[in-house]
Amino acid sequence: MQALWMILAAFFFATMAVGIKVASHSFSTPELVFYRGLVSMIFMAMVLRARGTPLATPVPWMHAWRTVIGVFSLATWFYAIAHLPLATAMTLNYMSGVWVAAVVVGGALLYGQGGRQGPLMATVLASFAGVVMMLRPTLDQDQLFAGLVGLLSGMGAAMAYLQVTALGKVGEPESRTVFYFSAGTTLAGLTGVAWSGFTPWHLVSWQAAAWLVPIGVLASGGQWCMTRAYSRGATLLVANLQYAGIVFAAFYSLWLFDDKIALLGWAGMALIVASGVAATVLRTRALPNPPAEEH
Repeated sequence: MQALWMILAAFFFATMAVGIKVASHSFSTPELVFYRGLVSMIFMAMVLRARGTPLATPVPWMHAWRTVIGVFSLATWFYAIAHLPLATAMTLNYMSGVWVAAVVVGGALLYGQGGRQGPLMATVLASFAGVVMMLRPTLDQDQLFAGLVGLLSGMGAAMAYLQVTALGKVGEPESRTVFYFSAGTTLAGLTGVAWSGFTPWHLVSWQAAAWLVPIGVLASGGQWCMTRAYSRGATLLVANLQYAGIVFAAFYSLWLFDDKIALLGWAGMALIVASGVAATVLRTRALPNPPAEEH
């Protein structure tokens, strides 16, 4: 059942990314973060009420830290979606597992145990070689910058994973965990809107505005499914099924947006996915659970 939750989460996140890409033509990144959080917060409040789950939490600071790193990952990912082909942005965000592997390798080198992490180090290097293939030097500077921002989103997602795991271990309900992140995202998005001078209620086309509610609902559903899958004891199968999101995104990228990705780019994506799967298998020797994605 855990595997089905993860596949459903991957589908929700990829479909949400479609909405972000369409709406990004009419809304700024802070506005999208605000609306994503607001709709998700309202939706999860309804879920909490229906399930009788209290809002009070014994670990408010854990939720606060999760919000900080989660908002960073979310904002950078939204920016990458707006400026890169959908499949590329999705792949860069799903590198969180590789970032965790890089931390494991770095720690081993620091303590003089690098020789034992040779295979894991190889997967990390192979994954970043895949990034170079996707973001080949022929890309213009704007796309290259967006690619670097996309890499940061994956790093933020890796950090957020650790907090999601910690919240699950202290017994926080999945619905309350998602609610507090959504509330923090709303506040952060509104702050960004005020700082940048945009207004979240400006007039836009109904086609773009129509995506705002689905974005929040899909984000809530994806986070709920992902949190449920990982908080109940992650397995290698579940961890590797998260990459189904890249498959869904690639389908959307070709079918809906007619994105032009060179053969070298597709090869780079395949290398990143293969490296991520290999890193997940090897990393189980050092970490109790493989990483989840934060959206």
